[in-house]
Amino acid sequence: MQTYAPPLRDFAFLLHEVLRAGESPVPALRALDPETTAAVLAEAGRIATEVLAPLNASGDRAGCRLENGGVRTPQGFAEAYALLRDDGWNALDCAQEWGGQGQPHLLGAAVGEMHVSANMALMMYPGLTHGAYSTIRAHGTEAQKRIYLPPLTSGRWTGTMNLTEPQCGTDLGLMRSRAEPQADGSYRITGQKIFISSGEHDLTENIVHLVLARIPGGPEGIRGVSLFIVPKFLPDAAGAPGPRNALSCSKLEKKMGIHANATCVMDYDGATGFLLGEEHKGMRAMFTMMNEARIKVGLQGLAQAAAAHQAAVTWARERLQGRAVIGPSDPAQPADPILRHPDIRRILMEQRAFVEGGRAFLLSTAALVDAVEHSGDPEAAGRLALLTPVVKAFLTDRGFEACVNAQQVFGGHGYIEETGIAQFLRDARVAMIYEGTNGVQALDLVGRKLPADTGQHIAGYLRETGEFLSACAADGSLPAEFLGPLAAGAADLGEGVAWLASEGPADPAGALAGATDFLHLFGLVCLGRAWADMARVAAAALAGTPEDPAFYEAKLATGRFYMARILPETALRLIRIRTGAGPVTGLAESAY
Repeated sequence: MQTYAPPLRDFAFLLHEVLRAGESPVPALRALDPETTAAVLAEAGRIATEVLAPLNASGDRAGCRLENGGVRTPQGFAEAYALLRDDGWNALDCAQEWGGQGQPHLLGAAVGEMHVSANMALMMYPGLTHGAYSTIRAHGTEAQKRIYLPPLTSGRWTGTMNLTEPQCGTDLGLMRSRAEPQADGSYRITGQKIFISSGEHDLTENIVHLVLARIPGGPEGIRGVSLFIVPKFLPDAAGAPGPRNALSCSKLEKKMGIHANATCVMDYDGATGFLLGEEHKGMRAMFTMMNEARIKVGLQGLAQAAAAHQAAVTWARERLQGRAVIGPSDPAQPADPILRHPDIRRILMEQRAFVEGGRAFLLSTAALVDAVEHSGDPEAAGRLALLTPVVKAFLTDRGFEACVNAQQVFGGHGYIEETGIAQFLRDARVAMIYEGTNGVQALDLVGRKLPADTGQHIAGYLRETGEFLSACAADGSLPAEFLGPLAAGAADLGEGVAWLASEGPADPAGALAGATDFLHLFGLVCLGRAWADMARVAAAALAGTPEDPAFYEAKLATGRFYMARILPETALRLIRIRTGAGPVTGLAESAY
């Protein structure tokens, strides 16, 4: 059985030495002291190790069952969810006004990584609920907030998002679900939604569906879509669940992974719904939930990679195969641990460099979410919008790759289910698809986020990176083996931006043909910057007398690997971007 070890030392390093939360201008971050965060993260890690991880494989094997219109989650899931709810984990980073603990998203992200590493399928139930909470909080009426936010905050109710239909996924303008106005101000919702995560289950007393539908007579296409609150049980004036609404789960999808999360076909047969936000402005409101979900999906990719890496390291230490080229580690043994073979070390270092760099990048983005929420600074909001597709797509693409490579470390044992490594790979795969496929994220980055506000946000990122490099060169705080590669990667990023800006308007197909390469180029530089930040702190610590020098030495060694072996990929990505659409569209459609 796979086990999980929470990376508590790494979280302490990132929160208090790299991000220096206690010195932040954001009050919620400044309130994070090392003692409090250590206690919170230690308990969250204990739950991940003792409660969530032991249910991961059994939940995967059992899956969910649809019985008489209700979904039964795997054995142990209801008890584990109740523990999370009753101990307040669902409410950790929700507003105190609605019963939350008011902790920052930064702390929530750290807790979330551990819990998702331990059991991704189970954690999807509260994860989507937080998105529903945020959307109603941002766009709901006072009455809607009063009824729905307290139970969503506490976890007594869960939430979902209902976008996709059989004939439309990314192109939501093709939506057919309709919402007919009623005399009492409500709407009758009719239609079918598919791929609805957590759409039906036995974990809570009510499920709050956020459903996109068309009001008759509205504009065509995406401009005519509205968003509705459609609860499974209609609450009374006091917020208590009442009569069953006219909605049901007609099918559970049989999927490659996340078997223990109920992916439902939801049928709405004249269900009572309540308009959330303005008529025909549903996508504006839904993007509140989708953008939050995209960061959480990036976290899923990272978390599965972290769990798979831990398993691969344990296997590489214990599995004896062949003799090391530098000589046997123990002549009394029949073979050496595969950890001693250079190619296995390469694989493990690629995973480690991604996981630790990705963790730093994700937490810095979570801190940016806190800055936006508490300050409303348009510059911070623009930076967050720019980075969101990178967090989602880069971390899930590379996270899945890390899981594949973890499976490779196991060899044939990785291809059988008994070792558990295949589950990480299967579960991670969906993160590249839902909440907008990674190709769509790349198109969004290049087509919308780069030119937004006349390109000032990517220009600000490049300028800030250049100032960072200049400062490091002047004060010598960053080792040379970090400075040069990061400067080269940042230059490649600048060249990529310049090429897209100059060639894209005249040749949009050429620009979009290189969109995925640009997103990866950007992601590589983001992790390079994260490694540079960590290296500065580690080098400064080692210049003194730290209690655990081995931790900082390992940081520098892993960072050097990233700079020498991974970051130079930016040059390849730039070459691909500059080829334009020709190689991509050169084959005639009739030849496919």
